Amino acid sequence: MKILKLFVLLSVSFLIVSCSSTPKKEAPKEIKPIKIAISKAKGSDGYLQYEKWVNLLAPEVECFDMYFTTLDSALMLFDECSGLIVSGGPDVFPGRYNKTDDTARCGIIDFRRDTLEIKLIKEALKRKMPVLGVCRGEQIFNVVLGGSLITDIPTDFDTIVVHRCENWENCFHSVEITKGSLLEEICQTNSGIVNTNHHQAVDVLAKDLRISAKSTDGLIEAIEWKNPKGKSFFIAVQWHPERMDTSNVLSRNIGKRFIKEAQIYNLK
Repeated sequence: MKILKLFVLLSVSFLIVSCSSTPKKEAPKEIKPIKIAISKAKGSDGYLQYEKWVNLLAPEVECFDMYFTTLDSALMLFDECSGLIVSGGPDVFPGRYNKTDDTARCGIIDFRRDTLEIKLIKEALKRKMPVLGVCRGEQIFNVVLGGSLITDIPTDFDTIVVHRCENWENCFHSVEITKGSLLEEICQTNSGIVNTNHHQAVDVLAKDLRISAKSTDGLIEAIEWKNPKGKSFFIAVQWHPERMDTSNVLSRNIGKRFIKEAQIYNLK
């Protein structure tokens, strides 16, 4: 009888030890919803296209407009975001790239927007957050890194290619994509047709950047990092992918890759 009691006690002890030593499964990490900051995404039908484009490619993504709030609030909101789209818009103040005398040849200058976007770009680079530049977004990114702009394409750049039309919806030209570039990898093509509505463009390229596409007249149409190692994902284009048919790889593939990079950043 004593032997039986001892056997029972040993069995119970073994079960207790076995159960207590079984590792507990960790609760799955909660994945935050993906939020994209857009430097300006409201104010006209054109600005509204950015969010529509993102949601057409990824309905679950939430977009935040950075412009219609205070600078401090925009930077606080930025903490919740996983990617930055620097959108198109008015001319960058030429004084930002040492051409103050060209100001009279520009349209309306939005100094507040210049300040906002420069801060957002620098903050995104510091955080290694993915950045997509569109039109003005391409241009101001180049300026932030030390490059300059062509103030007025029609008078400063000799070309037969039409870069700006009265009806931008019917204004297109071809681009040639640099072999071996990130843009070629993303779009899986070496040429394409894009929309155009510009009177400014990249002039002197910042030293850390490389050209990833040109129009047939040699005008810079897309830029990326020369050496991307250890930096934010970054691509910027002169055209407006958000206004193009997403069957065009120069719209769809760019948007999808940017969103994918934001998803990766979101998991960090």
